[in-house]
Amino acid sequence: MKINLKNGIDKLLFGMKQKDVEAIYGKPDRNYKDEDDNQILVYNKLKSRLTFYQEEDFKLGYIVASGDDLELFGNTIIGKKIADVKKDLATQNITKFTQEEFDTFENFFNEENWIIFQTEFEEVVKFEIGAIINVKDEFDWKFGK
Repeated sequence: MKINLKNGIDKLLFGMKQKDVEAIYGKPDRNYKDEDDNQILVYNKLKSRLTFYQEEDFKLGYIVASGDDLELFGNTIIGKKIADVKKDLATQNITKFTQEEFDTFENFFNEENWIIFQTEFEEVVKFEIGAIINVKDEFDWKFGK
């Protein structure tokens, strides 16, 4: 599944509604609300968790994925050393990361593209991408444009 920075992953575009996603990928394996009343859809086959923001009329605003087939700029990322992923990203001028540590996990966050690479033992185990907030401090929805 191709990661489309600032837009989503594969056919998933930020701003889609649940019905739009289900029209493409079918019914989710799990469907629940989080503590903020956001709608969460889980697709086991895609190894993805999708968050639809309650405060934004339940539009898709965040994706967490861990499938081996995730690709960014033609390179797979899951299971790769974070140093190699960062080296690949540097060729695309993506070099600024904020790093956080939690037990054996580390997160590498790039705010410009609103992406997080979660690592364990220096290998990427999870990828997160969120909808971009524009200069007007509003979400830059991509679906329907």
